[in-house]
Amino acid sequence: MTAITRRISEFAAGISFDKVPTEVIERTGMLLMDSVGIALRARHDAESTPGLVKAAMRLGLDGGACIAIGDRRGFTPQGAALVNGTLIHSLDFDDTHARASLHTSAPIVPAALAAAEMAGVDGEELVPAIIAGYEIQTRLSMALGPADHYDRGFHPTATCGVFGAAAAAGKVFCLDADAMALAFGIALSQSAGSMQFLLDGAWTKRFHVGHAAMCGLMAATLAHEGFRGAADPFEGKAGFFHAYAPDPDPEKALKGLGEVWETMETAVKPYPSCRYSHAAMDALIELRAANDIKPEDVKSVEIGLPETGWKIIGDPEQAKHAPLGVVDGQFSMPFCAAVTLREGGMVWDDYARHIGDEETLDLCRRVHTAPDPKAEAEFPNNLSAVARVKTTKGDYEAFVAVPKGEPGNFLKPEELRAKFDGLVGPYLPPARVDELASRLLAIHKEDDINEVLRLTRPVSVEVPGELVAAGE
Repeated sequence: MTAITRRISEFAAGISFDKVPTEVIERTGMLLMDSVGIALRARHDAESTPGLVKAAMRLGLDGGACIAIGDRRGFTPQGAALVNGTLIHSLDFDDTHARASLHTSAPIVPAALAAAEMAGVDGEELVPAIIAGYEIQTRLSMALGPADHYDRGFHPTATCGVFGAAAAAGKVFCLDADAMALAFGIALSQSAGSMQFLLDGAWTKRFHVGHAAMCGLMAATLAHEGFRGAADPFEGKAGFFHAYAPDPDPEKALKGLGEVWETMETAVKPYPSCRYSHAAMDALIELRAANDIKPEDVKSVEIGLPETGWKIIGDPEQAKHAPLGVVDGQFSMPFCAAVTLREGGMVWDDYARHIGDEETLDLCRRVHTAPDPKAEAEFPNNLSAVARVKTTKGDYEAFVAVPKGEPGNFLKPEELRAKFDGLVGPYLPPARVDELASRLLAIHKEDDINEVLRLTRPVSVEVPGELVAAGE
């Protein structure tokens, strides 16, 4: 086993609750609550969910004892990991890591939860497993160089996420370092995710993440049973670093491992769109409020972005001016800017209101994007943006270096809870919402993970002659 694989494997096998700072434990509870809230709303509202659940059932992935968030059925472990990972990522409202340019929780949490339900472990065993996944996933992406990885057409949340998921599940299963290396060697053959979804608003980006969670769980399970994976999965000649990026820096995978907690660098999204759009949206909210800007006053809007972000949410401009569905809207800076200028912010329900709305699209066509030197200078540490708005009353400009939700501008506890309540409130009664939120935040104190997840299921009420699940 070579040095990088050994160090990563030893870290994943050796992490424990008493070795993790209290603030990291608490932040993990916040990220878990956020992830579960997003998944529950996606179970009911995401347009891709019916096909996802029906396919999982056709494949025989239901009927088990594991929980798919918000669903009354039981699922097999791999079914729960697949469904939950896809759900968490289906609204593009899930947490992010700026320097790694990926979504942190979506592939990691579902694999860890399913493994915890399989093994019957408690919260003190679950939480460090999730953190192991976070720490490994983010460092792998930074080692690849996210911009280069994107340029090759890869989606790092999925490609790096499968290794984080394997680490999380493997830790739950108490794999030693040698077995953990086997799991990573298996995960290498499962690392996938193409950015081609941007061409036509496909739902595959959501599936990437559920697939990564499921494959990470499978890799850890196979390793637990002694199945051999490829040696040197990270630094080998055909390993992850060499195959997935042109100029990797493998030492970044080890920098600060076990001492500097990248988990604390995870951001929570205040808006359900690509994270690269958020600094510009913050700037537009600021300008709109300070100058009483109304949509009809707007002559043109210019948004300056880091080049990597511009390639994803600004180019090609013609397509970004005409989003046909939710995915198109989530990855269109002009659309997100138009909604923000009309609404003063953006929530999930705005997609139903504004996709296809002619007033929004008219404003959308007045928004133009380009790479900006000032935003580029902040990248990748910050996903910054500048907004310039020309109106009939005057011209206004604002630069936001650190978008709301980043570690240096993190959501207040009441803001995080308000996001959770807004997501799950339509589908659970208030007392259940309160109980679910408080138990997720303190998941490290829980003895039975399955019991907590059952709180996400629809509330059933007795009706003469039948049983009806509320919210279904």
